[in-house]
Amino acid sequence: MEFEKKLMDLQDKIEILREKVKKGEKQYLDELIKLRREFKELGRKYIENLTAWEKTQLARHPKRPHTIDYINNVFTGFIELHGDRRFADDKAIIAGFAFLGDIPVCVIGHEKGRDTKEKIERNFGMPHPEGYRKAIRVMKLAEKFNRPVITFIDTPGAYPGIGAEERGQSQAIAESIATMADLKVPTISIVIGEGGSGGALALGIGNKVMMLENSIYSVISPEGCAAILYKTQEKAPVAAEALKITAKDLLELGVIDEIIPEPCGGAHLQPKKAYRLVKRAIRKALKELNNLSPEELVNQRENKFYSMGKFIEA
Repeated sequence: MEFEKKLMDLQDKIEILREKVKKGEKQYLDELIKLRREFKELGRKYIENLTAWEKTQLARHPKRPHTIDYINNVFTGFIELHGDRRFADDKAIIAGFAFLGDIPVCVIGHEKGRDTKEKIERNFGMPHPEGYRKAIRVMKLAEKFNRPVITFIDTPGAYPGIGAEERGQSQAIAESIATMADLKVPTISIVIGEGGSGGALALGIGNKVMMLENSIYSVISPEGCAAILYKTQEKAPVAAEALKITAKDLLELGVIDEIIPEPCGGAHLQPKKAYRLVKRAIRKALKELNNLSPEELVNQRENKFYSMGKFIEA
């Protein structure tokens, strides 16, 4: 994106000056402070003025941190579990157990992959039914051992192929939603990039549902919506505005509970800071949810989702 080029140029200059100051060349300190301030102001200015379509592009940024990045930098001691014990191990979903500080937790998330080989291996983050059944298996284990469930959402949607449909894609998504709704442990869902359709919602039934500032969450992609309504994908920017897919829109509509701020320019420019912000948000949410009994957790979750979509006729 155009604004990125200016920010990346500034970031390179900041890094050069930072190394010089670190080596004891204090004459560059004032210039370093000035450039950091300029970077912060410019980044905030650009992010605040992005359209819904530009936010969509940012949510899909190839360098944006993925689930595996958050697992490696927010948690420790992650042990991944594989397979649904029926058909196969779907690598589009990562699931296992880890520690958040000294708190044992369950972590589940979509993973798109980085290079071409890994993207193909992980099916571009589009799970098959066995991926959701693996998630269900791990959720039930988490409940059995009283571990909070933390999910990371980043998918264009569930895989729509014939094989997936033959193996019960819609049923697997429905079972995942139902299982997550009835869990007697705290559940936290975070949209870290792209949250698309039922494939995202299958991991999104949380006591706390949060979104990173530049992520999107929608029943359909802007391109898909434009193809249906306008008969052309060129109208995707118009559809993006109409769909209300940004974190700000969804917070106002009551679909999510909180927006996690991103570093200036987006999580991909300062990933370490993004990890710290996400970790802080998870800790805060867990602290609030730990005061609720298992029955209260289920009731709070159900009431939250049952209350969505209500309206008053004038």
